[in-house]
Amino acid sequence: MAKRDYYEVLGVDKNVSPDDLKKAYRKLALKYHPDRNPGDKEAEEKFKEAAEAYDVLSNPDKKARYDQFGHAGLDGAGGFGGQGMSMDDIFSSFGSIFGDFFGGGGGFSFGGFGDTRSRGGRPVSHGSNLRIKVKLTLEEINQGVEKKIKVNKYVPCKNCGGTGARNNSYETCSHCHGSGVVTEMRRSLFGQMQTQSVCPYCGGQGRIIKDKCHDCNGEGIVKAEDIITIHIPAGVSDGMNLSMRGQGNAAPHGGVNGDLIIQVEEIPHELFERQENNLFYNAFVTYADAALGASIEIPTLGGKVRVKIEQGTPSGKVIRLKGKGLPDINGYSRGDLLVSINVWVPKSLTKEERALLEQINKLPDFQPNPSRQERGFFDKMKDLFS
Repeated sequence: MAKRDYYEVLGVDKNVSPDDLKKAYRKLALKYHPDRNPGDKEAEEKFKEAAEAYDVLSNPDKKARYDQFGHAGLDGAGGFGGQGMSMDDIFSSFGSIFGDFFGGGGGFSFGGFGDTRSRGGRPVSHGSNLRIKVKLTLEEINQGVEKKIKVNKYVPCKNCGGTGARNNSYETCSHCHGSGVVTEMRRSLFGQMQTQSVCPYCGGQGRIIKDKCHDCNGEGIVKAEDIITIHIPAGVSDGMNLSMRGQGNAAPHGGVNGDLIIQVEEIPHELFERQENNLFYNAFVTYADAALGASIEIPTLGGKVRVKIEQGTPSGKVIRLKGKGLPDINGYSRGDLLVSINVWVPKSLTKEERALLEQINKLPDFQPNPSRQERGFFDKMKDLFS
């Protein structure tokens, strides 16, 4: 089933403020929260759909790509749905938005669902994002490409399985008694108030490592070289950011991995200039070809094609080759190749060549006659881009 428009999902418009966007998401998330709708699969899907929409529209980079390219612009970089995110990931990312609605405790205030229950509602650590640049040729952008890249990043420690503990040697934290949070009573003008915060002794884990892993010093992560396969869709453009969920730095103690942010860098082409999905090419012909008409060979990203030059073609005439440009990233259409015809004027002449040209130059049809010329250059360019 096709995904719904994210603005439609949250019931907002494109100019929505961050605060109003958060309010719209919170309203839907509370309505479809699994604790309110136990066993209701439809409510669960709407809960995930709202989280995915908020994940994209609350992120300036993702929102800009979505506004320009729609869902296709977020392939590998979109909301939760495309990467199979769990309820635990949704809660850990946006839990603070729900406040105390499901039972006190700020960012970890849920009665529990799925993976969240198994962790006792404790905060989940997150790995940091990685950013890399990938250089692409126009040929690669035209077809889409798969690349394998080497990155140095934090990965789970193999010796301890990412836990940070040798032989799973843990003991319950004596300060929070395994809850991961500490409670403090404070006096205020309104009487005593109870606040909760992450336990500073165990970092919210609820347990303390008795015997730390020697390889990672108890962190559960180590620096290593990793090879990642990235899929670049056809039609990307210079400066565009793509995101691969979970391919960034690993998080300490088995938390949620960060993302890999890929910035596209387009390599200038020796033949073509690009404007959005259209390509521009300068073709040079002799004066005789322009006057008599000819068939010339034009390069494209998909191979060479022959183009007919009409008799009497003036220098500067632009020929549009439909669909010979770059594909739209949404896959709905392709740009065009615009070929500018330029009459080649020799810089030096032999005595014989000069004599011939002087003879030709005296003929009536070779004298300038503006009234017989075609429409001007700017009029033709208006037609091309209308």
